[in-house]
Amino acid sequence: MSVLTPRVVVVSRRSELDELLVRHGTRGAAAYFLRQRGRDLAEVTARHEALTAALTEVGGAIPADWRRGHVERADLPRFLFGPEDIVVAVGPDGLVANVAKYVDGQPVIGVDPEPGRNAGVLVRHGAAEVADLLRRAGGRGQDGLGQERTMVVARLDDGQELYGLNEVYAGHPSHQSARYLLTTPDGGRERQSSSGLIVGTGTGATGWCASIARERATAPAMPAADERALCWFVREAWPSPTTGVRQAAGFLTAGEEVRLTSESERLVVFGDGLESDALELSWGQRVAIGVADRRLRLV
Repeated sequence: MSVLTPRVVVVSRRSELDELLVRHGTRGAAAYFLRQRGRDLAEVTARHEALTAALTEVGGAIPADWRRGHVERADLPRFLFGPEDIVVAVGPDGLVANVAKYVDGQPVIGVDPEPGRNAGVLVRHGAAEVADLLRRAGGRGQDGLGQERTMVVARLDDGQELYGLNEVYAGHPSHQSARYLLTTPDGGRERQSSSGLIVGTGTGATGWCASIARERATAPAMPAADERALCWFVREAWPSPTTGVRQAAGFLTAGEEVRLTSESERLVVFGDGLESDALELSWGQRVAIGVADRRLRLV
């Protein structure tokens, strides 16, 4: 019985220069557009070249007898990862979060094409390190390779699921007032009108959840990145004769869930800011959000 060689799947996103050329057609038109806004094409070009150089170096680091693939961020919802894949995400930290919801146990290597510009929380490596990391990830002994990071899962009552590495958002698709019934793990129930519910992991505790927590006089403890726990926040809950504000934040351990029953015509649930890949709830539908069994294996 033959054994498949590893497949290295490189994930990237289009650079700002690529986006400008799609919109304006030529570099000259793009340069004019940027000048009108006090920016310089040279800066955008330098960033594009840094990304291109990193992708070229990563491609050269893949062993010649290994299989390879490449997918852009926008195509992730339609891409099928295999169990033998090794994923290399080349870009900002958020790109690793975008990848995490589509993999299940495969090692993920985050490569920073612009050291110093990104926080480097999830893209920890330079392109020059990839060759060695691939050899280690493709070997038989992988004990101790990487960190298991907790993820959050949202489950609809019709069986649909959605995962997030940083956080999951549930609310109105345009972030206007969403009406729903919130149920907490202790059995508390409250009808609310708010800008949505955010449930975050320890990895996401430095992002959206952190910005919300800074505005609260009291906020739940933030979990560690590998801790099997989550924090949750209700954004801008509105007090009225029929809606309350008592259940505004909390902490979830493994096995606990916060539940939301829609009382709006259309609510959405999406993870890590990827709004194009969302679940929808109509009147009366329920979503339960808690710690996922799946974890990200971050090298």
